[in-house]
Amino acid sequence: MAEAEQPERLRHDRDVSVDDVRQLMGASTPHFALQLRNRIRTLIRGLPPEDPARLLGEQEIARLERLGFEGELRGEPAQDGQRSLPSLGDDEQPSASPSGSSPASPRVEGPTSG
Repeated sequence: MAEAEQPERLRHDRDVSVDDVRQLMGASTPHFALQLRNRIRTLIRGLPPEDPARLLGEQEIARLERLGFEGELRGEPAQDGQRSLPSLGDDEQPSASPSGSSPASPRVEGPTSG
């Protein structure tokens, strides 16, 4: 999932709607939560504080941040001998750059361990 937005959705002569925010919310998983947060933030940036799309977008941004950094539990509880996969911890949260976006992660090559 990229942070690039559909050009139609960002046209200046087009009103942002609650449905636009909901379309982005539909794909929210821990893996994509922070990219979706940034897309919603960009989408609602110029809306007045009382706009319904902005209000929903701000609520969704908060939910996506929790989802991205804390993860979610699904399925069966952990069983003996299994450990759960960790979510991003406080020490792993990216710091915001002056433009409000997160810095790019360095590229790591070679085999991974796990």
